[in-house]
Amino acid sequence: MRRISYFFLVLLILNGCSQKENIEDTEDEILSTQDVEIPRTIFTSEKRNEKIDEEESKLSIKTYLDSYEELTNASTPFLDILYDGEDSLNENELEKFDKITKLTKENDENFSSFMLKNTLPEEYQAETKRISRYITASNEILYGLDETLSNITDDLNEGKIPKINIGAIKSNTKVVNGREQKKIEDFLDKKGIKTKAFGREI
Repeated sequence: MRRISYFFLVLLILNGCSQKENIEDTEDEILSTQDVEIPRTIFTSEKRNEKIDEEESKLSIKTYLDSYEELTNASTPFLDILYDGEDSLNENELEKFDKITKLTKENDENFSSFMLKNTLPEEYQAETKRISRYITASNEILYGLDETLSNITDDLNEGKIPKINIGAIKSNTKVVNGREQKKIEDFLDKKGIKTKAFGREI
């Protein structure tokens, strides 16, 4: 029982570290799973061993972050159902959610590969790595909690004591926190990169 309490304490802490929300959002603005459109654009690049100039670096970061925001918004109605635990996703919803999850992973992998296999301007190198680490870890927390909650529910239904991998969740919270997000947003402001991510307005 203590482990479950600890898990929900971690969830509460993670919720406090999440992206800033627009206070004016209302319940009516939350999409149903039927209204969700799967984003068509994610970050892609075939470039290898090239020197990337500042303008392309800015555009790459913007595309990656905008795609992240759109995919996160698209996944939210599905995750709400899964976290709520009262209902389950039907076959069509599962198929849609699976596509969103795959696109999210692909977006992260493509950006990481682009960053590692090319040379970005010096003042972009450290911050681009920070952005990639932060977004990837954020997605791992989001989808990892989904899997963890599903496993807990299954275990409880079978009368087993659930095993919770707190270590994996805690390690990602070292990367995903308000301090790291502020560093990213400061960099975006400094470079004039306009993005929808983090609740920012373009």
